[in-house]
Amino acid sequence: MDLPIDHFRLLGVSPSADAQGVLRTLQSRLDRVPHGGFTPETLQARADLLRASADLLCDHDRRAAYEAELTGLADTDGSLQPALEIATTRQVGGLLLLMEGGQPHDAFELASRCLQLPQAPTLGSGRETDLTLLAGLSCLEAARELEEQRRFEAAARTLRQGLQLLQRLGRQPELRETMNARLDRLTPYRVLDLLSRDLAAGAERREGLALLEQLVQRRGGLEGDGDPHFPPQDFQTFFHQIRSFLTVQEQVDLFSRWAASGSEAADFLATIALTASGFAQRKPERIADARNRLQRSGREGVEPLLANLHLLLGEADTARACFDSGASQDLKAWAAGKSDDPLGQLCAYCSDWLVRDVLPGYRDLEAEPDLVAYFSDRDVVAYVEREDQRRGRAYLSAPAPAAPAAAAPPPFPSFETPGFPAAEFFSPATSAPGGFPPLPPTGPATDPDDDGEPDDDVPLRWPVPPRPWLLAGGAAVLLLAGAWVVRQRQSAPPPPPPPAPLPAPAAKPPAAAPAPSPGPAIGQSLTPLTSPRPDAAQVRRLLENWLTIKGDVLAGGPMPQGLDRIARKGPVDLLASERRSDAARGQTQRLDVRISDLTLSESGPRRIVAVARLRYSDRRLDANGTVVETTPPMELRNGYVFGRDGDSWRLAATQSLN
Repeated sequence: MDLPIDHFRLLGVSPSADAQGVLRTLQSRLDRVPHGGFTPETLQARADLLRASADLLCDHDRRAAYEAELTGLADTDGSLQPALEIATTRQVGGLLLLMEGGQPHDAFELASRCLQLPQAPTLGSGRETDLTLLAGLSCLEAARELEEQRRFEAAARTLRQGLQLLQRLGRQPELRETMNARLDRLTPYRVLDLLSRDLAAGAERREGLALLEQLVQRRGGLEGDGDPHFPPQDFQTFFHQIRSFLTVQEQVDLFSRWAASGSEAADFLATIALTASGFAQRKPERIADARNRLQRSGREGVEPLLANLHLLLGEADTARACFDSGASQDLKAWAAGKSDDPLGQLCAYCSDWLVRDVLPGYRDLEAEPDLVAYFSDRDVVAYVEREDQRRGRAYLSAPAPAAPAAAAPPPFPSFETPGFPAAEFFSPATSAPGGFPPLPPTGPATDPDDDGEPDDDVPLRWPVPPRPWLLAGGAAVLLLAGAWVVRQRQSAPPPPPPPAPLPAPAAKPPAAAPAPSPGPAIGQSLTPLTSPRPDAAQVRRLLENWLTIKGDVLAGGPMPQGLDRIARKGPVDLLASERRSDAARGQTQRLDVRISDLTLSESGPRRIVAVARLRYSDRRLDANGTVVETTPPMELRNGYVFGRDGDSWRLAATQSLN
């Protein structure tokens, strides 16, 4: 037999060790017996091989020749590997040394080969006993190494091979029991290994899903505690991790099956997965299934969540009734701070719920909580209109115009139901091993890290602009969504906010309109605002610089270099997009914008909200310089959000407050 190892590794010495070091290592290895179950013959063969290697390495001439051979093998680019030829009588001892030398997988494969016909030893002989013991020990050690490399499925495959070998021989019951226990302990890691693979690896993912179902069944269900080797706290941590590797459809299917078996937690999780799928894929029918499932559950404290589902289905009147009857006073106060309009309050709460609890945690889902895009989708519009016609909803007149919103309070839970099903399974996978956070609050999003990064700390907090024609019911939601801009904290930067709406252009004049009266001169500057706590005058100068640059660009000027020093990517991209659109039509714009008043409605270390009154007019010119449209002078009221990035303040978003 050829052992795939050299004399240095077999003895366990460095190639630079001298003769004294070799002899000391030899004595240490002889004194340490690897396992008490081997026969004296195998232990003697092991000792003889160790001494033979030490003799060679202590002989100067023989060692020099051997090292030359190793050097020659190294020059073959790995096509040849060193090996030691050993006699048949010393095979088991050699395999034992191979395992001790850090090559348990090779030792296991060679031992398994020796136990197969025609090399199989005589049944009941000492050689068979030693080979089966060696196969079991090397199998466990090889699996341990694979675990350390996080190759959990390969470790399980090795353990299964070892079990089959020992079961066939009917040997080593203690080792078989240890292997079975290791296999059971590996199951969660195998699930993670298999489900974390690419979605194209269909067979592996199906095996992972099957193992997950076996794991849950062994526990006695999602809320069960029937697996002594997998306590609830560990299972919850595992479940947090596993959700992010499952697609939304896999979660719908799994949780629905578990819910059919009586799991309340799975029933609630299926509701959330159906909502995520319906919202992201623009399939209101799935949201209707989620609403029906939540209604059938008969749980207390879910009225605010039902309100969100009714809202997403265009059932605004029912949503308002659910929210009014079930929301806590804290949640109602927060919603009132978002808008005086009841539908605006529902939109604020629904978008926050989507970003916190519904859309995160799916392998194949990357969706923004954008109600505008959702209610603009033709399938959603068709569903709402169809349901309106089928149910014959009565549309009511609009509520009173909304007043400016109050500042949002600190985060709070949207509902508090002790022991609410699925609470322990619903948090993001961020808990430390051995711990498990409670159900995250579904109140307003915050910026706990306060890092000032783009799109993290500047959610818009203005009310929904009032519309005198706003209706209740499905049509109301469709109209409202067009005015509701959702800006919530996301792991990926959300799309830039829409530009502030411009007033409707006046009728085309018979001749070129006279140039508007010029306002006070505003010098174009890209000097960033670096004051830690700027006052209103400093913020006004920064905004004036932005408005001047915007006017120059829309008039056909180039985008200045370094514009990102005073504005974030969203506003800059919107300006560039508007200019490209005008250029494609062969047009330019002449804006006249003057700030008549500016106040700071919010001033913090990382975020400033300014409310500005503007005198505004514009002209649109074609390629020949002929005026094609004009907007007469009028007063606008806009809100501007500034975020601090590092030491500089930059414009982050704009919203019309008219």
